[in-house]
Amino acid sequence: METIINFLEQTGFYQLGADPKMLIMIAISLVLMVLAIVFKFEPLLLVTIAFGMLLTNLPGADVFHEILFAGGHANWDLFGGGDIASFIAAHKDVLSAEQVAQFTKQYLDQGITSITPGLIDYLYLGVKLGIYPCLIFIGVGAMTDFGPLIANPKSLLLGAAAQVGIFLTYVGTQLTGLYTKAESSSIGIIGGADGPTAIFVTSKLAPGLLGPIAVAAYSYMALVPVIQPPIMRLLTTEKERKIKMVALRSVSKTEKIIFPFVVTIFVALLVPSATPLVGCLMLGNLFKECGVTERLNKTVQNELMNIVTIFLGISVGATATASTFLSVKTIVIMLMGVVAFACGTAGGVLLAKFMNLFLKNKINPLIGSAGVSAVPMAARVSQVEGQKADPSNFLLMHAMGPNVAGVIGSAIAAGTLLALFG
Repeated sequence: METIINFLEQTGFYQLGADPKMLIMIAISLVLMVLAIVFKFEPLLLVTIAFGMLLTNLPGADVFHEILFAGGHANWDLFGGGDIASFIAAHKDVLSAEQVAQFTKQYLDQGITSITPGLIDYLYLGVKLGIYPCLIFIGVGAMTDFGPLIANPKSLLLGAAAQVGIFLTYVGTQLTGLYTKAESSSIGIIGGADGPTAIFVTSKLAPGLLGPIAVAAYSYMALVPVIQPPIMRLLTTEKERKIKMVALRSVSKTEKIIFPFVVTIFVALLVPSATPLVGCLMLGNLFKECGVTERLNKTVQNELMNIVTIFLGISVGATATASTFLSVKTIVIMLMGVVAFACGTAGGVLLAKFMNLFLKNKINPLIGSAGVSAVPMAARVSQVEGQKADPSNFLLMHAMGPNVAGVIGSAIAAGTLLALFG
């Protein structure tokens, strides 16, 4: 009988009863699955994130060990079988009191002295070391046409203005008093509407918040068609929404080839810490435009993007453990994510309205909202709203200018935050 009782106590069912928070996290992961599969909210990443969240919250599975990355670093000694008690004693000044209590209860009280890393622990190194976001940016660059931006350089300003959401959200989170400057920076980057950038910054500045921030970033990216239109209509008149813009000039192949070099050099000199993201983005675009690397272009658009998306999603989802996800901080992150998107949308629209005071050929302010960088979804929202005002108005190509400028802008904003608080 004692053997049977010992066996039952080792099952996940028994452990679920001991920690009901895990049940809540499993329910959240299933809700995210429904959003991804049924409602098609960013399914390529949300499916993998939700499944990673499910795996990490199944009691006894031990697919991800938070202690290996405690203190914001990859703790290589523990990867090699180092003693847990010695690690906790040596890092008490870095670990929070909650972490010390959690790890003591989780390992030392159970008589566990060392860890055997699992698959997701090793996959997460790609996030922690900044590998996956950069590889995804190569794929994004290969799928992006910067022609509309080159043809209308003014749209670069709209892409920059939309990043105001990042910095206003940073200020807002600091006012709550709940977060450090590094954590506020990571929350603010949600406003860039660029999932890989949010993951890249958070993995460097606030790895403990990676799960909630990744879920917020990708969830709100999927909700761009819901969040943006009311703000766009509120800030524009019907007359402004009906503005028809002058057709864009054709961009030569030479211009498209030179563009990646110019942007990489300029950004690297201006914000060196943004070089990994912008450099990878421009390398991917060069594969697309140079005409002599078609095999590489196809690879980074398809095989590389798909493989890295799987690794990135499942390892990021695995960081969303009950102890980190179910907190007041997570609720505030979700709320501030909406604020970030709203402020970014408003910033682009309002700058377009301001620019119209001085321009002979007017800009339809609706395209300013596309500067939040959710490519190409935000540009499509501008097109849809423009056609609601005037069915003969076609804004998609004009909106793609600030849309791709937003990708560059969010990377520069990320580099700025890393330089200030990294």
